[in-house]
Amino acid sequence: MTHEEATPLPRIRHLGVVVRRDTPGIGRIVAELAHECAVRGLALSVEEHARAAAPEGTPPFDPEGNPPDMVIALGGDGTLLRASRHVFGTGIPLLGVNLGNLGFLTAAGSLEVATSLDRLLAGAFTVEPRFTLRATVFGSDGEERETFRALNDVVVHKAGVARVARLEVKVGPAGDEEEVGSFSADGVIVATPTGSTAYNLSAGGPIVVPRMECLTVTPICPFTLAVRPLVVSSNDAVVVRGAEDDRWLVLTVDGQDGREFANGEWVRVERGGAPLQLVRFPGRSFFSTLRKKLKWAVHPSSEDGADAASGH
Repeated sequence: MTHEEATPLPRIRHLGVVVRRDTPGIGRIVAELAHECAVRGLALSVEEHARAAAPEGTPPFDPEGNPPDMVIALGGDGTLLRASRHVFGTGIPLLGVNLGNLGFLTAAGSLEVATSLDRLLAGAFTVEPRFTLRATVFGSDGEERETFRALNDVVVHKAGVARVARLEVKVGPAGDEEEVGSFSADGVIVATPTGSTAYNLSAGGPIVVPRMECLTVTPICPFTLAVRPLVVSSNDAVVVRGAEDDRWLVLTVDGQDGREFANGEWVRVERGGAPLQLVRFPGRSFFSTLRKKLKWAVHPSSEDGADAASGH
């Protein structure tokens, strides 16, 4: 584990807004955010599909041409993951406002828009560096084909109907990976600590605190009891390729992006470049989120007591 240096807090003048599509009441929330920003003298830019809810003349969200000081993702974890692709490598902090059900990565709720802006302007927040993944697809000739960035995970699996894939996995310094072994499974997940509570957790992988510097390699429904999740150094690369027929093999990145493998293609997953800067507010620690969102280690009597105290 390494300790990242404290990230300087940015001065907030311009907020860029990424908005989940087809969310009930999203127009009201965007309008409220625009009003609260105007009251506080903050400039706003909004994704094209949500600009109708913002004041006339609000510019479109354009992180390259008109980079904001911070990006706000209005939605759930999926929206935050989509927003992360706009800020990879830029150092622009990302704040998630939860409009969905889980919102594990988000820092505020839909009723906390004004409060969140006040906290941002007062500097009452922290910025946590979360390391990312770079997934590079290579052809059978060893030449690079395509590169992806991920905050949560990179998954290699079979497409279409339920199929079992025969996969080979190697781990080690990039270009000098050592064979771990081959196994039959529905696929394999390579996750960051941030992504350990997502698909990795559902597949039986370990929960990893975000400040750890490691990768988890978790088989999906392996066809043997002898294969278990691995935790490897973040300085290592993980190579995954089809051990037999690699037709129908698919790469999925953060559950949103990816591609099918052509014959003979394989992927190397390794630590990405500059970390993503995730905004957090006081009082919402990783473990409190585990207890609240995932009910981790919460005794039933504790939940009953909480319900009784709240009158439910």
